[in-house]
Amino acid sequence: MKKIIFSFVLLSSIFPGKMVAQKNIIDEVIWVVGDESILKSEVEEERLRAQYEGTPIQGDPYCIIPEQIAIQKLYLHQAALDSITVSESAVMNQVENQLTYVISQIGSKEKMEEYFHKTTTEIRDGWRDAIRNQQIIQQMQQKLVGNLKSTPSEVRRFFNHLSVDSIPTVPAEVELQIISFEPPVSIEEINRIKDRLRDFTERINNGTADFSVLARLYSEDTESAKRGGELGFMGRGQLVPEFASAAFNLLDTKKVSRIVQTEFGYHIIQLIEKRGDRINCRHILLKPRVSLAEKDKAIHVLDSISNLIREDKLTFEQAVMNFSQDKNSVMNAGLMLNQKSGNSKFEYQNLPPEVAKVVYGMNVGEISKPFSMIDPTTNKEVVAIVKVKSKVENHKANLMDDYQLIKTIFDNKQKEEFLKNWIIKKQKETYISIDPAWQNCKFQYPGWIKK
Repeated sequence: MKKIIFSFVLLSSIFPGKMVAQKNIIDEVIWVVGDESILKSEVEEERLRAQYEGTPIQGDPYCIIPEQIAIQKLYLHQAALDSITVSESAVMNQVENQLTYVISQIGSKEKMEEYFHKTTTEIRDGWRDAIRNQQIIQQMQQKLVGNLKSTPSEVRRFFNHLSVDSIPTVPAEVELQIISFEPPVSIEEINRIKDRLRDFTERINNGTADFSVLARLYSEDTESAKRGGELGFMGRGQLVPEFASAAFNLLDTKKVSRIVQTEFGYHIIQLIEKRGDRINCRHILLKPRVSLAEKDKAIHVLDSISNLIREDKLTFEQAVMNFSQDKNSVMNAGLMLNQKSGNSKFEYQNLPPEVAKVVYGMNVGEISKPFSMIDPTTNKEVVAIVKVKSKVENHKANLMDDYQLIKTIFDNKQKEEFLKNWIIKKQKETYISIDPAWQNCKFQYPGWIKK
C-alpha cells in the first residue's frame, strides 16, 4: 500500500546536455481512512507539538498519534455528510493566540520556525486546519450525543453500583458574598504616570529608545511585556472599548498613540500590523498606585460598615447595594461567581489567594475584617470584606448533597460509551489500509486492521 511522495532534482550540471531526475523521498502515506490519507509528516508534526506543549503521550507516539488522526478523520467525514461548519474568524483568532503564546515561550518567530522546521506562514496554515478540524469534531460529537438523557432512577442505579473506592471525594467548597471598593488615586499620581508615558513616547519618536525594549523594561502587563508589549492578532471585540478605539485608528507603524485610559490603567500603543478585521499591536501599561493614606481610609470605612452589619443595623445585602463597587457581584447581593465552573461555589485553590487566606478559618455567617486584594478582573488593588454564605467540608459524594455531580459523571460515562461504539461501527463501514511497517501496535480500537 505504501505510497511515496517524491521531489525531483535536475542534474544537468552533473551530466552536461542531459536532463536527469533524481528522486528524493520527502513524505509517505502511512494510513488511508476512507478517501483520506495520513502522512508521516502529520504524525511527526503532532509529536513535536505535543513534546513542545508538554502533553504526555502514554505509549508509542507512532502508534497513538496515527490512531488519533484516524479517529478524527472518521468524525470529519461524518461532519461533511452532516454539513457541519465553523466560524473562520473564530478559528483564526485561536490560531493567532496560539502563535503568540508559542512565540512568547520560545522567544522569537525565528526560533519557532527552527523548532518546527517550517516558516511562520506554513505553521499558521497547518494550525488553522488543525484547529478548524478540532472545532468541527467537537460539534460533531455534541450532535451525536445531544439526545442522550439520563433519568434520576438511572443516576441512582449508577451510584448504588459504584464500589466504595470509585465514589468520588468532593473537595471542600465555600460560597462567599463580597463588598469591595477601589480607593481613589490622587491627581498627582495620575499626572506622574502620564508624564512617564509622555517621556516614553518622546524617546520612541526621536529614535533614542525602542518601543519593545521599553515595554520589556517597564510595562506592567507582565505577559505582553515578555514579548516587547506585543498582544498578537485580536478582533475589536477582544479588546476593551477605549483601547480598541485607539488601536484601530492607528495607521502608521512608526507612530505612538495618545495616552489611553482603561479600567486596567494607562497605555500607549504602537501598531504592528492590520489584517482584515484583526490587529496586532504592542502597548506599555502603567498603573497608578493608591496612597497608603487612601487605603487606610477605605479600610476604616469598611470596618465601620462591617460593624453596622454585625450589630444588625444594616444587612450585608443592603451594604452591597449602597457601597460595593464590585461590578461582577453587586447585582447579585454580593455573591461571588466562579468563572471556571459558572456557579457560586469555590474550592479554596480557585479563590483569589488573599480571599482564600482570610476565609479558610471562618464559619458560615461570619464577616471578615477589611483586607486589601488584587481584583482578578481588573488587576487593581481594592479593599474588601467577605461573608461566608455556605461551607461544605471535604467528603465522599452522596446522592442527597451531590446529585448533580454524580449525574454529570454518569452522563459523561454514557457519552463516552456511545462515542466508543460509534467509532467501532464506523471502522466496520470504512475502507482502512495501514502500511505494514505501522501495524505493529496495540491500538485502542483493534478494528483498524481488517482480517
